[in-house]
Amino acid sequence: MPIKIIPFDKTYAKDFYELNIEWLKTYFYVEPFDEAVLSHPETHIIDKGGHIFFAKLDNEIVGTVALMPLGNKGLFELTKMAVSPKHRGFKIGQQLMQYCIDFAKSIGLPKLILYSNTKLENAIYIYRKYGFVEIPVEPNSPYKRSNIKMELVF
Repeated sequence: MPIKIIPFDKTYAKDFYELNIEWLKTYFYVEPFDEAVLSHPETHIIDKGGHIFFAKLDNEIVGTVALMPLGNKGLFELTKMAVSPKHRGFKIGQQLMQYCIDFAKSIGLPKLILYSNTKLENAIYIYRKYGFVEIPVEPNSPYKRSNIKMELVF
């Protein structure tokens, strides 16, 4: 499956929203913070120095992921990763993950963090496979659904 990973383009903002909303509704629910970020990705991610990537198969966007800056200390969250239901199981999420890790290293980031939920056993397995380790979740976590926080130090 020849997946091409491309950077953010306004043309695909709708795909970023729809892929993530579908995923959230399937596994959890859409929190107000999610709605804000997904509805205005340029404001919350791109304009703050973050990055959004898309997995493109032929002319269709089949997956997405973001590196969202947290504060101004060079810390980025790997977030908003979603793959279309009909394209799950083809390791597209892993390709997006590897791309983000390589990209983060190439721009000199010291580490990445992510928030997840332990009920997503496959996702947690993949995060660990790529070297993420569990760290404490802060009391004021940006997501109510998250019960695990992980980091990957380069």
